[in-house]
Amino acid sequence: MKHTHDARRSYRAHADRRLPTTFQATPLLAALILIWPMTPALAQSTDATDATPRVGKLETVTVTAERRSENIKNVPMAITTVSGEKLDVLNSGGQDVRFLSARVPSLNIESSFGRAFPRFYVRGLGNSDFDLNASQPVSLILDDIVQENPILKGFPLFDIERIEVLRGPQGTMFGRNTPAGALRFESVKPGKKLEGYVNASYGTHATTNIEGALNVPVNPEWSARVSLQSQNRDDWVTNTFAAGPTKSLEGYHDTAVRVQLSYKPGANFDGLLNVHGRDLNGSARLFRANIIKPGTNDLVDGFDPAKISTDGMNEQTLSSAGASLRLLGLGRRGLHSITGYRSVEALESGAHRRRL
Repeated sequence: MKHTHDARRSYRAHADRRLPTTFQATPLLAALILIWPMTPALAQSTDATDATPRVGKLETVTVTAERRSENIKNVPMAITTVSGEKLDVLNSGGQDVRFLSARVPSLNIESSFGRAFPRFYVRGLGNSDFDLNASQPVSLILDDIVQENPILKGFPLFDIERIEVLRGPQGTMFGRNTPAGALRFESVKPGKKLEGYVNASYGTHATTNIEGALNVPVNPEWSARVSLQSQNRDDWVTNTFAAGPTKSLEGYHDTAVRVQLSYKPGANFDGLLNVHGRDLNGSARLFRANIIKPGTNDLVDGFDPAKISTDGMNEQTLSSAGASLRLLGLGRRGLHSITGYRSVEALESGAHRRRL
């Protein structure tokens, strides 16, 4: 009997630890009691709003990385898109295509020729060769036309619908010179509504950026869209060398225009004519020599970024014009045809010598 009594006492002690006879209120328990009456109301509110988008719900991102429109989550590649308000904000500062550098994972863009000749790097892979005819391992596709020559890759970005950065080899879809990746720029296409917009910004050194577009539906089958961008900055570097032929530097006047004509007689055919051009007039990029103190990260004493002393001529001009024709849904088999042409004339004379 003694053994049985001890067992019952032991069981009672364990039960007392699991189910205390004294009720103790805790902050968590108090919170549960307060929200308990609201539970039916919350459930009713959720059921009533199932048909409407929920706040914070991720929107579907549609891309054309595989030359067809599809959800980005179904694309078997590393891809990042920039569109909408974020793209408008990034492109509002009057910069060239280099504004994307470090804004997208694994993407870097640099240039030794200012706004005319950017070099792209994806995941650290690129070509630092200054030769204008050097092939690059990162391809750029603007409105379905491959911009193979590096001098074509600096065309201004304006009235852009979406930018897609494809990381990794893309030779299957976009051909050679894509072992590191590819960038796709899609302009806003003509629509069926009469609409337009104008964006303008002003900054240091009288830097101005004016961008606008006008969409005009001609009839149910034809529509047109005209887009324009003008970027300007005053010269802010003075050449202190008396015999220097170029006295003011680092300014530019960069204007580009694009006219698109769309023809959609039905759901099975889509025709688009794209005519575009650019005119750039400014100075080449300045090379600053011997401005870092050896063994430090400090600038040398007396360095003034607004002054330079050089006896070389410094100028940069570029004029380009081109057109593309895209025909989708030709014939019974729905064949596609994309044709493009671009001509460029560029002149650059950079000041590489510096007088002390």
